[in-house]
Formats: sequence, C-alpha cells, structure tokens
Amino acid sequence: MRRGAFSAAGLAAALSIALTACSSSSGPASSAPAGQGGGQGGTLVVGVTSDPDTLFPWKATQFTAVNVLQNLYGTLTEFDKDLNVVPGLAESWQAADDGRKLTFKLRQGVTFADGSAFDSKDAKDSLDKLRDEKTAAVAAASLASVKSVEAPDANTLVLELTGPDAALPANLASVNLAMLSSGDTEEKLNATPNGTGPFTLGKRVPSQSIALTRNDKYWGGEKAKAATVEFRVIPDESSIVSAMQSGNVQLAVFNDPLVAQTAGAGGTITVAKTPQLNYHALQLNAQHGDLKDVNVRLAIQCAIDRKQVLDTAALGEGEVTGPITAPAFKSDPNKRPCPGRDLAKAAEYLGKAGKPGGLTVKTIVSQGEYATSVNEAQNLKAQLAEAKINLELEVLESGAFVDRWVAADFDAAVALNGGRPDPDGSYGRYFTSKGNLNKVAGYSSPALDDLFAQGKATTDQAERKAIYDKVAAELEDNAAWIWLFAGYTYTATTAQVSGFVPMASGSLQYLRTTSVS
Repeated sequence: MRRGAFSAAGLAAALSIALTACSSSSGPASSAPAGQGGGQGGTLVVGVTSDPDTLFPWKATQFTAVNVLQNLYGTLTEFDKDLNVVPGLAESWQAADDGRKLTFKLRQGVTFADGSAFDSKDAKDSLDKLRDEKTAAVAAASLASVKSVEAPDANTLVLELTGPDAALPANLASVNLAMLSSGDTEEKLNATPNGTGPFTLGKRVPSQSIALTRNDKYWGGEKAKAATVEFRVIPDESSIVSAMQSGNVQLAVFNDPLVAQTAGAGGTITVAKTPQLNYHALQLNAQHGDLKDVNVRLAIQCAIDRKQVLDTAALGEGEVTGPITAPAFKSDPNKRPCPGRDLAKAAEYLGKAGKPGGLTVKTIVSQGEYATSVNEAQNLKAQLAEAKINLELEVLESGAFVDRWVAADFDAAVALNGGRPDPDGSYGRYFTSKGNLNKVAGYSSPALDDLFAQGKATTDQAERKAIYDKVAAELEDNAAWIWLFAGYTYTATTAQVSGFVPMASGSLQYLRTTSVS
C-alpha cells in the first residue's frame, strides 16, 4: 500500500520515451458464472465503480470511459508495459532532419469492427477532425505543432509540422487521439463504437454493465485471451471486494488502500500495488472570483499540509508531489512556495489580497470515480478553515462532476488527474493559452507558452528536464493548482486470472493478454 514512496530514479529508465523512428512487425454481457470457460475463452468480469459517461474516444476524460475505449480503439503509436513508445497502427515513423516533417508507415490489413479497411485516408481524416476546433477534442492541443496532414498513398501518412515536436510520438498514443473510420460520427460511435482494437462492443446495460467481445480480426500478433470482458458497475470499492469473494468478479483496480488491505486479507484475492503517474490536486480556476488574485491562491497553497491529506485520505500510501510526476521529468515539491504548511504566510497573502477576514471557495467533488475524493475534500476543508478559507463542498456523482469540470463550471475542484510519461502530454492542453482545456485549467501565461514550445523543440533529455523544471516553477509560484500527492493503484485478481499487467499510467490495455479459467 502507500506506506513507502516510490522512487523516481527507480522508474526513470522504465518510463523513458522513444522519440525517434521506431519499427516492429506486430505489435454481450453474459449471464454465465464469472470466469466460465478457460484458455482462449471465458468471461472476465471487471468491477468498476462508474459507468462510462461517453463512448466517443476524442472526448473521454472519465477514467472508466478511457479504460473501456482503449480496448476498443487503436492509435498510431502505443505504450508498452514500461511506457516506452512503440508502434501501433503505424508500424514505423521517421522524422525529417530538420524535425519539420514526420512520416508514418501504416500497417496493412487492419480493419475496423464493421469490417471496413483502415488506411491513410482514415488517419488523415481523423487528425484533420481532431485539429478542428468544432470537434472539441480534449487532446487537440497535442496536435498544435501539426500544420498539415497528407496521405500520399494508402499506407503512408505525412505530418508537416511548424517545428520539431519531441512529444508528438508519445502524445499520439492516447486514446483521445484514436483513429476513426472516415464516415463515422460522434453520434454513431456513442451508440456503436467502431475501432481497430482487440475487442468490439458486445452488450451494454446502462449503469449496470458493458461487455466487450474479442475481436478475432485484430491486427496484433495475438488475439485477446478472454472471449468476453465485462465491466460490471458496482457503486463502491468495498462492494466490489464482496463480489470478488463470492466469485462474481475476477479483477478490479482499487484506489483506496484500506479496501485493498481488506481484499488481500482473506488469502483468496491477490493484490498488486503499482505506483502511478496520476496525481491528486485541488484545481483552482484563476478566472473565477477571488481566485483571480494570485495572493488568494498562494494563501490556499500555504495553508495546506499535503502530507496530512495523504495520511488522512490514503493512509500515507504515496508521496507528496509537484506538478510533474513522470520520473524522467519529476518536479521537486520542496521548491514550491510554502513547501510546508505556513498559516502565518497564508494570513499574509490574504492580507495582500484585501481578504484578512477570509473568503469562501465553491468546490466540486466527485463521488464514485475514485475512492479517496470525499476524504481528501473534507481534510482540505478542515485545514483551510484554520486559515479563514471556507471550502464550500458540492459532492457530485461522477458524470455530473465531469460535465461541470469540462465546462469549467467551478471555482475549485478536488480531482485525480491522469499523468503521462511526457510533460507536454500532461499539461500542454491545460496551461498554454491556446490549449483546448485551458478554460478548465484557468491559468496560462506568455512564459508558459514559450516554455512548452521550447520543451517540444528539443529531444535532448537534460534540456527538456531543465525546461519542465521551469514549467513546474511557473505553475507553483503562481499557485495555478495545488498539487497534493501521487499514490498507487491496487490491482486485485482472483486465482482464476492470469496475464494482466498493471501500468503506471493506470491503463487497462493489457486486458488483451488476460486469461480466466
């Protein structure tokens, strides 16, 4: 569990990013008892606490939706188990000497779930639509360097860039940049997903279950082991443990270390702990009310003991973090203003803001998507009350929270955000002035725009680390958000399950290699 902080140095090599050319030759809900069948068959039931809020990959931000969709759709690049960038639907890619052109060779013989062939026309159409503001794709900023896309033949895709973009191969591995069939629409895909992934959509019962069926035409070297993977919605993690103990669920990923302890205590469930790039944060919207004043945001930052939040909400299982959690670029949380709680400094900042008597910050909290959210919020509320800052908490179910979050309809939000191996993928869409989620982030500056541009322009690891250290300093010095801690996920499996590989990104992509007996 989170009692030991994970080592950045120990994971740095494993999380290195391949930024140069790469090539490789491969890369319905069942009423039967869970796990029935074996070997190349059977139903694997995965317990989840929320139903996917969308089945359209370009707009998915909710964790369950992302985990389902990355098993239905394909991307030009992928991550392997160590988060190295490897071929996906593109079997190789090559950058021009000046870095202003990236040429992909696409796999041949790939088909979508509806049987139609995938080719460069689909890839060009997907990238063009992703770049179109009208699409409102959540990862559009990852393609900011792309000037134009050409498809000179069926198996070649050429991206003309405004300049070198070291982050682009890694960014293209996100399911938010999935390749879609040219004729498909958001409305159609929300009803019937049509991807190139290892599974296709089976039966869905809203708010109860969504089943994926093995795609026997999947391009990968091996087809999925399980005939069906069913995501079964069970509202809380403790109830999922009970379902596992009774044999109705075989796999689940927990956020709550106490639940994980309970699951592993009986001896019939194995629990694997995996350090995560995800980070817990109090997101502040610097475009709203009192939070427009940097002194108010700094007061909030100085009034919080992050270790207390970690200990209270997550049994101390994790480590206090700065903005960047990827080990190769990791931020030093001790370099922020008020690295430790300082109520006197918080009062000083409130005085500078003209708010010596305190203020109220309306704060949204998700209940259901991850287990520690409400406990985090309550601890933050108690701590900030001592600094005369009232967090007025509004607890929302997962779907409502995501809707409010995407609309930037909040002053503050208690959130668990997905981290990525490359800092540009983590934050370029949030904290650049043209980032498509900048409205949600609530903060940008010319200095950050310049730094993010510099970070993409070089492939030198040491130079990039120095640049993203400056990014972190800019974010912390202006208290854009309050970064709290990075923790673990706890993958629980029954004895019938083998072959699942937990990932530091939280991805469930290795459901394709998981078998159930």
